[in-house]
Amino acid sequence: MALAIVKSAGEWIERFGEARKATVVTIGNFDGIHLGHQKILCGVLDRARTANAMATVLTFYPHPSRVLRPETAPALLLTLEQRLARFEAAGLDATLVQQFDIQLAKVSAEDFVRKYLVEILRARAVMVGGNFRFGNRQLGDVKLLEELGKRWGFEVQVVPPVLVDGVIVSSSAVREALRAGRAEEAARLLGRPFALEGEIRAGTGQGRKLIVPTLNLATDQECLPKNGVYATQTIVKGKTYESATNIGMRPTFNGTRLAIESHLFGFGEDLTSGRMEVRFQARLRDEQKFASPEALKEQVLKDIERAKEYFRTDLATDKHR
Repeated sequence: MALAIVKSAGEWIERFGEARKATVVTIGNFDGIHLGHQKILCGVLDRARTANAMATVLTFYPHPSRVLRPETAPALLLTLEQRLARFEAAGLDATLVQQFDIQLAKVSAEDFVRKYLVEILRARAVMVGGNFRFGNRQLGDVKLLEELGKRWGFEVQVVPPVLVDGVIVSSSAVREALRAGRAEEAARLLGRPFALEGEIRAGTGQGRKLIVPTLNLATDQECLPKNGVYATQTIVKGKTYESATNIGMRPTFNGTRLAIESHLFGFGEDLTSGRMEVRFQARLRDEQKFASPEALKEQVLKDIERAKEYFRTDLATDKHR
């Protein structure tokens, strides 16, 4: 069944009616849908099936920090559309995408629970992480949520964090790994390679003419891996190709705009439009300026061989199957 996407509390009531089912719900931004998020979502789905309730996510758009602290708001790992697609892939029944604004930020923790969890969603159970905060000035915590649950008849289940290599999995940890170019670490935290999705865009043509042919990606995602060259997988027209991808400013050609360019192994088409996804497997090197296009081409050919060698190894094969 397709995920029901609802954009307001009023629309929820209108869509599901007065006789609407109860929900098992989790609340949060879920940026990245990392292993910790996945654990919570799986718990919501399992509990909802047992309770004959709707498996539901209450999430927010824009990210609350964009409204409350825009100067320190994090670069997001996923667009809203990508988050919703992953909710659907997880098998959830519905998501309430509540607009976050100053008015919502002023709602007290108790009033937030009463309106959204009790009156609108008719929550039977609520599953959150131990650091969950809610309500005006984030004064609500798990302890208060449990007290309100006892008052209004819903159970609260606190889901322990997921640890990978001794590190608590979080969106911040994924961002830190990507900013440092640690693609393999990001993949371990996400449970999958970090990916950029978007549209193919025509490039300058210099790479195809002087170096190797590439497909250029334009994406709305905000958090990008550190500039450099990576072994990647690129999905075009539903088919996956091993590839080498450069993120950077193309300094050899005195570039002034960031470019994401992928050379796909065994791909011969000259595309200038269409959907494209690039999955980052391992970092090969930093971006650098070369003395000439010929010197750059020599290095790019070495990068391609390193990427192919990466995909030939048993360890790499296990990682991207």
